Amino acid sequence: MLSHVIPPVRGYTKCSNSLVRHPRLCSDAKILVLYVQGLPACDRDKALSEHARSLLMTGRAYQRAKAELLAHGYVHERRERIAGGRWRTVQVMSNEPLTADQAARLYAGAPADGYAVVGTGRGGRTGHAGQGGRAGHAGHAGHVGLAASDAWSAPSARFPTVGEPTGRSVGGQLPADEDLGEDTSHPPTEAGAAEEAEGEGVAAASESVPGSASLPVPVPVPGLGAAQASAAAAPSGSAEVLAAERVLLSLRHERRELLLGVREARTLAGLAAEWLRRGVSPGDLRAALTRGLPKDGVRSALGFLAHRLVEKLPAPPAEQPETVPPPPPLPSPLALIACAGPGEEHMFRPNVPWATTCGPCHREEQRAYWEDMSARAEAAPAPEPLPWRERFAAEGAQAGAGPGPDVGG
Repeated sequence: MLSHVIPPVRGYTKCSNSLVRHPRLCSDAKILVLYVQGLPACDRDKALSEHARSLLMTGRAYQRAKAELLAHGYVHERRERIAGGRWRTVQVMSNEPLTADQAARLYAGAPADGYAVVGTGRGGRTGHAGQGGRAGHAGHAGHVGLAASDAWSAPSARFPTVGEPTGRSVGGQLPADEDLGEDTSHPPTEAGAAEEAEGEGVAAASESVPGSASLPVPVPVPGLGAAQASAAAAPSGSAEVLAAERVLLSLRHERRELLLGVREARTLAGLAAEWLRRGVSPGDLRAALTRGLPKDGVRSALGFLAHRLVEKLPAPPAEQPETVPPPPPLPSPLALIACAGPGEEHMFRPNVPWATTCGPCHREEQRAYWEDMSARAEAAPAPEPLPWRERFAAEGAQAGAGPGPDVGG
């Protein structure tokens, strides 16, 4: 490609190639740095968002550019308290990455390593490391620090590194968006939950459902040790337990005082499931728990429902032996009868009560019948049908209308 560059004589902004070619800064972030760097000192006393608004930058694009500048040391923020109990946010922007210590020294007006503060003033600081003045009582204060061309510091331990470039290291670095945190997306296993409960001295539910959070810990109910233990022995994932838990959680819609939490409903679900196992429908269970409440109200929904579930538990249905219906009786065979067909007398057992001939004789009778019908048809064949004109004239004569009109010939 051909390149033709004309150096500007005035109205230009110096920018380092490290900023323009930065691989992890978007174009909005680079333009924002160049825009603020080229402003006069009197116009730098604004928040960074106001400068982005002047560039017609959208809110989401500005937030992304600001996040990248904060991550790579081009922008630093801190909040400070001013008179009257109000707060303001101070922003420090530089065209070179700064550490937190260097940004604090620039904000205080002291020269940092590799940076120089040439002039200061009430409205702002100008020069190679100028600072835009401190804005409003509770607004934002913008500071712009520019790297001095004659002062360089050694590379620091900060990422990105501040100072002179060094030899390039290959390998051992994760991508920029790599998540370095611990992956805890899977729920704890039963053994891990049990060990954690023993270490803390707290009884916890150890059953875990794949793909979901661990189940809540049942709440002990005073005076219901045996009943609660027997109910807890039932499988917590059965259909009766889930249906009973839904019934308990729905009681608050009928009586507000019977409001239960998730852990409390899980505690009583085993007792309520026993009702369903004994043939009680969910509607009848809801009616039994909400009718006949005390006149002075219910103080503890958990204790009241637990007591009612135990005291009003219906008797188990009587076990009735399964009666196996007897097999249907086999039809008795018909008696032997004499065949009415020709030939010698012989006996046969009919398959229907109205049969009088055996199978071979019946077939012979049918064959003879159809042969006789065929012979009669051949001896006296049926007359040919009349043409439609003659048939029409005959029907007219029979009706008394005379021979019908001549339709042509």
